[in-house]
Amino acid sequence: MSKTTVFSYFALCLPILALVVWLVASSQKEGQPRTTVALDAPSIAVAVATPEERAFEQKLEEIGASLSGTVGIAVEDVDTGELYEFNGDEMLPQQSVTKLWVAMAALSQVDQGDLKLTERVRIGRDDLTLFHQPIREIVKARGSYDTNYRDLFERSITRSDNTANDRLLRRVGGPEVVQKWLSDNQLDGIRFGTDERSKQSAIAGLNWSPFYSIDRQFYEARDRVPDAIRRAAFEGYLADPIDGASANAIASALAKLARGDLLGENTTMLLRNTLEQTRSGPRRLKGGAPDGWRVEHKTGTGQVYGDEQSGYNDVGILTSPDGREYAVAVLIGRTSEPTPVRMDMMQQVTIAIAEFHAARKDAVGEPILVGAES
Repeated sequence: MSKTTVFSYFALCLPILALVVWLVASSQKEGQPRTTVALDAPSIAVAVATPEERAFEQKLEEIGASLSGTVGIAVEDVDTGELYEFNGDEMLPQQSVTKLWVAMAALSQVDQGDLKLTERVRIGRDDLTLFHQPIREIVKARGSYDTNYRDLFERSITRSDNTANDRLLRRVGGPEVVQKWLSDNQLDGIRFGTDERSKQSAIAGLNWSPFYSIDRQFYEARDRVPDAIRRAAFEGYLADPIDGASANAIASALAKLARGDLLGENTTMLLRNTLEQTRSGPRRLKGGAPDGWRVEHKTGTGQVYGDEQSGYNDVGILTSPDGREYAVAVLIGRTSEPTPVRMDMMQQVTIAIAEFHAARKDAVGEPILVGAES
């Protein structure tokens, strides 16, 4: 429950408590000894936000509202499960954040013995996709690339390589398998969608063709799409994103990952260590991290039409120097703000988390450690 909803809950409880008191008082007859009424029902625990928590959520609201466009922000304290958010329930496009769910589904199969990351795989020209895919240069130079699934997993996360992601996706069984994994783990509010080349083609008003993976053929084909069709495809995607997710849902999923609720101990450690090596988005969430903070994150960046960006995201786990973990999701569904402004907004979220952490420590007068009562 968000801290902003606690007060409404408390307000609902007050009339009930008042009624109980009135009934007890009115049941007493003059001259009779006052009876004691035992309430055996479980007591109602009402969590009241601390001044630090109220200030933090207010800060998130200010940060989110400062950017023109559609923004969702969520921060979950991994240790307590407390969620702080701004527009955290709206379904917004994930773009390459979905590579996280492919990676987790694959690692789940590793846990079950259905996949070995050492398994060999060959990447050929037919495997190439769109946009960012550093692996394409290897394939172009050699004709093919012989590697294993651990390499594809690492390239997908750390370099956001679309070809590596789509090939790993096919190995785990396709989009339906990833979506089933999300559902089986009760990660509601997250849609996987489909592979990168199909999704990106559709957003541009095109149907995928292997021809698009060659040089600038996709861009040239996209430029030939009539404006009305391109606009309809772009707006249709934003209105109901095939890869939509809420910031709250993503933060919750990352908190579950951090607590070890989604994968085995070794695969959890592998994914988290890999997320720490992410090369994309060094000036998004990571750019605001103070010295000593660990940042494990995955970015997502969508297409631009006119002056609007569709999907500009960063999500991850931030760990303080004393070990407190915060799962974070910052999603920009659409905006025409310059890129430096978007990155600054994300950095402000990280800075706010660090300041909140410090304020809580100051309030209790001692370090807040993982597993400690706060």
